[in-house]
Amino acid sequence: MKRRLTILGSTGSVGRQALEVVRAHPDRFEIVGLSASSSAKALRAQAEEFSPEYVALENSDATSLDNLDAKVISGPGSSRKLAELPADVVLNGIVGFAGLAATVGALEAGNRLALANKESLIVGGEWVLDLAGDNRIIPVDSEHSAIFQCLEERGEDEISGVLLTASGGPFFGLEKVELLDVGPEDALKHPTWRMGAKITIDSATLMNKGLEVIEAHCLFGVPYEKVRVVVHRQSVVHGGAILRDGSVILHAARPDMRLPIAYGILYPERVDVGVEPVDFCGTSWTFDEPRSDVFRCLALATQAGKAGGVYPIVLNAANEVAVESFLNREIKFLQIAEVIEVSLERATETGDMRSMEAIESVDARAREDARRAVREATVR
Repeated sequence: MKRRLTILGSTGSVGRQALEVVRAHPDRFEIVGLSASSSAKALRAQAEEFSPEYVALENSDATSLDNLDAKVISGPGSSRKLAELPADVVLNGIVGFAGLAATVGALEAGNRLALANKESLIVGGEWVLDLAGDNRIIPVDSEHSAIFQCLEERGEDEISGVLLTASGGPFFGLEKVELLDVGPEDALKHPTWRMGAKITIDSATLMNKGLEVIEAHCLFGVPYEKVRVVVHRQSVVHGGAILRDGSVILHAARPDMRLPIAYGILYPERVDVGVEPVDFCGTSWTFDEPRSDVFRCLALATQAGKAGGVYPIVLNAANEVAVESFLNREIKFLQIAEVIEVSLERATETGDMRSMEAIESVDARAREDARRAVREATVR
């Protein structure tokens, strides 16, 4: 039977690669809907090729979608409305905090969620997990997909911890003094992965790994001290399960997002997406400790996760503001961590973070504090 699939953020990196999987296996999918933030032209081209029932455009003029066979949903909140429509699986590939509302909509509607938007768990935490209930969230991040697969069919009493691998980004071997004047063009040169700008910068700062530590804690119920992070420059081992007897089960594959995407949207089935198996001959794998003295975002994220409450929300908001400011050349690379640290220090809100209203309020305040920290950084 065909799987009824909705892809949120279909014009972004994850969305485009998901459509490559659909294109390779048209007999396996029926597209319920496609959504984009503002790329109306690209969304129209996708709709003309894949014939979805619905298209949703969040932040742009929808007149360019006129005369499509699909029903058009437009304006703020469009992605959430699309996520609420019945589907076998909703793939959330929206970037950043903007993906939370769609995650909530999909889960409240009872749809299975293939989650590539890690921010939904960073800021939503236990509330999002409670909304999911017994309808499992299938992680699509390559690392969490790897851990998920290693943990399948294993009892909690077997698990001692989980392993997250980091590529280290383009700057891992550099000293702090060498990072003083690196620009966005340097940080966007990721050595192994093909990703969007925001996540590529997060990889360079190691914030992406920090967010993934919080995500792993939420998804797998593992204490923070049991989430082990190592730098693996080859990006072949994506994650693993550490067992109580000292054994470690590793998941290895070529660095190609089509693999975790296909597994996420077809779980528990597997299909050929054109990725060759790992070549074990003539290769070597290395594992190193993260350099937290230079790349401070990993430690800041772990501290925020342990603190809980508003702190993961503030962390995420400040990081999004800082990364955008760096890309706009308003601050230096190393000042990204400074902006985040100042924002966390200024966090004062308390209360129950189990509603969109509460989370959005904290997020808005944190962004104001982060923008103030950016302004302060630029005058130094």
